[in-house]
Amino acid sequence: MEKKFSLTILGAGTGVPLKDRQAPGLAVQADKTFLLFDSGSGSAYQMAKAGLAYHWFDHLFYSHYAHPDHINDLAELIFANGYFDPPRNRELHIYGPKGIKGFLKKLIGLYPVLNKIKYPITVHELGKNQVMVNDIIIKSQPLIHQQNPCLGYRVEYEGKSLIYSGDTDYCESLIDLAQKGDLLVMESSFPDGYKVEGHLTPSEVGKIATQAKAKKVILTHLYPLCDKHDVVCQVKRKFSGEIVRAEDLMEVRI
Repeated sequence: MEKKFSLTILGAGTGVPLKDRQAPGLAVQADKTFLLFDSGSGSAYQMAKAGLAYHWFDHLFYSHYAHPDHINDLAELIFANGYFDPPRNRELHIYGPKGIKGFLKKLIGLYPVLNKIKYPITVHELGKNQVMVNDIIIKSQPLIHQQNPCLGYRVEYEGKSLIYSGDTDYCESLIDLAQKGDLLVMESSFPDGYKVEGHLTPSEVGKIATQAKAKKVILTHLYPLCDKHDVVCQVKRKFSGEIVRAEDLMEVRI
């Protein structure tokens, strides 16, 4: 029987609050293992809506910590895990770019109640790395964003691959990370003609996907301006594979 390898889009939005689009968050299931990539505001509650229990996730990966729309619910998840009945005793692993250890220390300083957490927390600072979680390979690669450091991730399981860009501008390291990827979950912040430094436009997403020889692209991290343009058609100018516009709580098999 084929093992499940899927993702759930917890939030396809940005730091701009919208009624039907939460801040970034991506839940990945590989058989019985659950991984979280970013947890912007509302991610913890989106898990519940998707039928995913927050305490199933022992490994939390962050693209960057400089912008709150990608990490705001980290404190919520740490706090909630202390109240699970019975309370968590398994180790919680937090991964992110260099400096995330200091970020967590400051976060605990802001919320002293987090000092009372009794389960162990281990923080891993990553650059160009490869880590194993059970039989899942997770590769990280530094990318280019407005405020570095920022990481992209590649998840490999059962011969298939998922790539998550986090926030990034066009860069060769992202093309390298995405090579022959089965599914690219790519930020597509602003439509063509509205380029913002540190972010991708749809045509740039298409160019990256083509250069990487990827099979399928999901567009996420959509600012409100994207609602006024056909961003999928803009990607098609550069990429001939399957393209999907992300929606909150969308589940996709890989």
